[in-house]
Order: sequence, then structure tokens, then C-alpha cells
Amino acid sequence: MSVKIRKSLVASALFGAAAFASSNVMADPLNDIQKVGQQTQKAAQKSQEKVDKIYGQSIEMIADYRTTVDETELLKVYNDHVARLVADQNANIESLERQIATVDKTKQDVVPLMYRMIDTLEQFIKADVPFDTEKRLERVERLRETLSNAKVTTSEKYRQVLEAYTVETAYGTAMTASQGSLEINGKNINVDFARLGRIAYVAQSFDQKNAWVWDNTAKQWQALGEEYLKPVKDMIRIARGQAAPELVKLPIFGAE
Repeated sequence: MSVKIRKSLVASALFGAAAFASSNVMADPLNDIQKVGQQTQKAAQKSQEKVDKIYGQSIEMIADYRTTVDETELLKVYNDHVARLVADQNANIESLERQIATVDKTKQDVVPLMYRMIDTLEQFIKADVPFDTEKRLERVERLRETLSNAKVTTSEKYRQVLEAYTVETAYGTAMTASQGSLEINGKNINVDFARLGRIAYVAQSFDQKNAWVWDNTAKQWQALGEEYLKPVKDMIRIARGQAAPELVKLPIFGAE
């Protein structure tokens, strides 16, 4: 009986050992499978991370590309705009150069013209009725000095020449009165002058006993008869604003 029990114990022990050994054999493949699964999962996770990173980089690159394309379009539009501006400026420069050349040519023509105008003005004053002659000739000399002044522009010189002509033109319609002296027969006589444009230029002594009229053809004063004393007196009063304008009968000697 005891022999049987021992055999059973031995058999049980052998079976337990065999079962233990069998469980170890089964456990190793499972561990390997789990490890492989874990490694696969990690590898997949890393691959996904790489994919996500590449996708993010691709999005950034696409955004950069679109930005670059937009900037390129804007730069193209701006460059076209600048090109048009440059073309317009070049056209303006060419136009200005032509104008400058024209201005230079105009100056070459205007400067001699101004000298001729001044000479003509001087000759006219000397040939004209002799009122304010000294002042008028001084104006001519100032014009010559202005033409020789490099600080004065050509346009300003021309303006002053035209202004002198305007002044001389205005003398033709002005009515004025002044006082001075005449040399008659070697004697200086104090007189009142009166002038109506260049039509009549008369003088009368302060005592109103003598009167004269300028004869521009003979370039001298001509004595008037007594019948002209009152008309000359009236003309002087009208020129001074002391009497209302009215018809006055006088001999007329105009400038030729």
C-alpha cells in the first residue's frame, strides 16, 4: 500500500514538473508576441509622428508658396507701375530738354530785341515833346544797367522794358500841369506848363501876359497872340483840377 502511494506521489510530481515545464514553454511565445506588438505599436506611433511632422511642414511650405506667389504678383504690379512712372518721367525730361533748348534760343533772340527796344525808346523820347525829358531818359539808362545785371532774370528785364513802354504810352492820354522856367530871348521866365497828351504842350508866364506853345516840328517854343492867353489859362486850370473840362481853342503842334 505504501508502495502504491509513493508511486502516485512520484507520478504526481512528474506530472507537476511536466505541467510546469509546459507552462514555461507556452509563456515564451506569448511574451515574444507581446513584445513584437509593442514594438510595432511604437514603430507605428513614430511613423505617425513623422507623417504628422511632414504634413505640418508641407502645410507651411504651401502657405509660404502662396505667400511668395501673392508677393510676386504684387511686385509685378508694382514694377509695372514703376515702369510706367519711369517712362512718363523720361517723356517729361525729354519735353523739358526741348523747352530748355527753346528757352535758350528765345533768350538769344529776346536779349538783342530788348537792346533795340531801349535804343528805340531813347530815340523816341529825344524826338518827342520835351516834357519830363530828364526823368524819362534816366529811366532808359536804368534799363540799360538792368540788362547788364547778371542777377536779374531775362524775364524780369523784359518786363521792365515793357513797363517803360507802357509808361510812355500812358503819357499820350494824360493831362498834367507843372511849373518851371523857359529861356526866351536869353531870359529865364518862370511859367506854368500844361500838357494834353502829345497833342498840346503850352506855357504861360506867372503874370499871365505871355503864352507859348511847343512846336515839335521846329523844336522850339512859339509865342502866342493875346487871343490865346485866356484859353491857355483855362487849360492850365483844367489840368490842375481847378476848373471843369471844356473845349479850349489852341494851336496844335504834334510830334511827328
